[in-house]
Amino acid sequence: MTSLRKEFVKGLWDEHPTFRLLIGMCPTLAVTTAAANGLAMGLATAFVLICSSTIISLLKNLIPAKVRIPCYIIIAATFVTIADLVLAASLPELHKVLGLFIPLIVVNCIILGRAEAYASRMPVLHSFIDALGMGLGITWGLTFLGGFRELMGMGTLFGTQILPATSTPWVIFLLPPGAFFTLGIVVGAMNQINYARERRSEARTQVEPAITSQTVQG
Repeated sequence: MTSLRKEFVKGLWDEHPTFRLLIGMCPTLAVTTAAANGLAMGLATAFVLICSSTIISLLKNLIPAKVRIPCYIIIAATFVTIADLVLAASLPELHKVLGLFIPLIVVNCIILGRAEAYASRMPVLHSFIDALGMGLGITWGLTFLGGFRELMGMGTLFGTQILPATSTPWVIFLLPPGAFFTLGIVVGAMNQINYARERRSEARTQVEPAITSQTVQG
């Protein structure tokens, strides 16, 4: 259970696909102009990642090594098609906004990377948990980026006015440079948090031997 927990949690922070591994940058920078866009893109990517990783893990012993990449793409494309059709039928306006980036999930580095590095080598349950953690990590990451840019650029969050109507929006956050600014801010903040965690861990490591030594002497 501890191993499965680690596999799940790593995708939420320590090995976050967007903010730590920095892969799948095209949709990250292109569609996160609003929180709803980021959430929809994140959920679609998570759905494809979870389903494709599970199926690839199930079929890993049946897929010839020489054609494994084309097979992975076909499997991923199947679930991308499902996600694309469901989104087009249920949320047509949002589907128009996301546009080409939904079909492009099939060649997303996150999908093929987890298939090659993990799902093709690990048991089904571990592959599912890994994909679930990575998928939720992608979802909260894209939603956070979209929400931050929407809030700074329009003063709204999921279409609801948050900042005072008299406030001046920073339109630059809705433009391509704003995507890079926001991504840099988040990555920098996460690096600082991880650095502080490492410092605290080192401090505890240094204190514990001293306490043990004093206890023995006493």
